Amino acid sequence: MATISREEVAHLARLARLAVTDEELDTFAGQLDVILQAVAQVGEVAAADVPPTSHSVPLTNVYRDDVVVPGLAREDVLAGAPDAEENRFRVPRILDEEA
Repeated sequence: MATISREEVAHLARLARLAVTDEELDTFAGQLDVILQAVAQVGEVAAADVPPTSHSVPLTNVYRDDVVVPGLAREDVLAGAPDAEENRFRVPRILDEEA
């Protein structure tokens, strides 16, 4: 695998609008080269017979199954409301818009 050059690092820095010094170009070229080699190694390890995964370990659902249970009766719910009208909660208007 070819190493990344100072010119390529300088080009990337210009694209990212980063001001870098000559010393930083040398440092970043070495660091980016190590990163690219690591990515290449991962690409070599991946095999066609290994299915792609989103997680390294299998996930299990920790939630319980949904169970339908009867809810409260409308009368019981509205009995606790400060004000009810036409089987609904009645609340004060907070906007000056016409209904």
